[in-house]
Amino acid sequence: MGLELRKDAKYALIVPSSMGVRITPLHGQPVHCSDTFYMHVTSAETNVASVSSYLGLPVKVLTTFVKGSPIAQMIKSNLRSRNMEFEGPEVPQGGPWGYRHQFNIADSGYGLRGPRVYNDRAGEVGRTLNVKDFDLERIFGQEGAQIMHVSGLIAALSPETSAFCLELARAAKKYDTRISFDLNYRASFWKNREEELGKVFTEIASVADILIGNEEDFQLALGLEGPEAGGKDLAAKVESFKEMIGRAKKAFPNTSVFANTLREVISVNSHLWGAILAVGDEWHVVEPRPITVLDRIGGGDAFVGGLLYSILKGWEAEKWIQFAWATGAMATTFLTDYIQPADEEQVWSIWEGNARVKR
Repeated sequence: MGLELRKDAKYALIVPSSMGVRITPLHGQPVHCSDTFYMHVTSAETNVASVSSYLGLPVKVLTTFVKGSPIAQMIKSNLRSRNMEFEGPEVPQGGPWGYRHQFNIADSGYGLRGPRVYNDRAGEVGRTLNVKDFDLERIFGQEGAQIMHVSGLIAALSPETSAFCLELARAAKKYDTRISFDLNYRASFWKNREEELGKVFTEIASVADILIGNEEDFQLALGLEGPEAGGKDLAAKVESFKEMIGRAKKAFPNTSVFANTLREVISVNSHLWGAILAVGDEWHVVEPRPITVLDRIGGGDAFVGGLLYSILKGWEAEKWIQFAWATGAMATTFLTDYIQPADEEQVWSIWEGNARVKR
């Protein structure tokens, strides 16, 4: 079973996003005792889109920039290097206490010392995203997109971005663009907005064709009963995950595809990585397999990116979860939050467990 995609669309994938930068100490060191850092451009949504853009599909990012900012210039250059088009307003900084792009300061951890991430999002320009700044008739009606992907991070960033994502979902639905929604629940984003965001997320989920999350996402963002978070035996949880997805199917009958990742952390650099996919009445499961992790951030986004790429390519559903598992595993081998595959063959070799040298 596949998803019928719009054939006259200019873009394979459109993502709304708030762009920022991540700062990471070298060599897996903690933030507080480091003096040398690596900085790169990041956002959950463009992390997802990178799978398609690096493998040759047309991608567009809807975002906003701080006018005259060197960080904005860096972000634009980075998006171009990742083969992504972008559009969005230039917002005046408004002085030293005005707008800026978010900073994500991350200790990747090492061995038994777990990662620590510090989000510095005060004055984030992406929180101002407004549907009035975008011509949705042109973007979705005239240009067109096969899939629009929304992350719960951007949907919950501010009341303005919540309204923005709702309007994008409505426009996408109007023009036969398939909608992908990764719930990405974050308690700090939802604080004191639980009722408001519950309604927003439920509406977006109700029109979504593809719904992605973990057990906590489905429970806390959509109020669905699910398996308890945590635990050691992820393989034994598969049936309870299936039951949770079954409840999601009843709550959201318009959704065709449901996906969950499964992760067990042995140490920072050693994980068990698996996934569950429901497509109509079909179930596809990848039992958790060991992977070696350089940096875990972005693995979940790359899984989603691989899933969407597989759908866009029109493959059989069995291949969707295999390719998505492999792109997620591959992302954990990069220092960037996003995957940069050379070609499809490189991804499939990860699924096959073939790490031999290619000459």
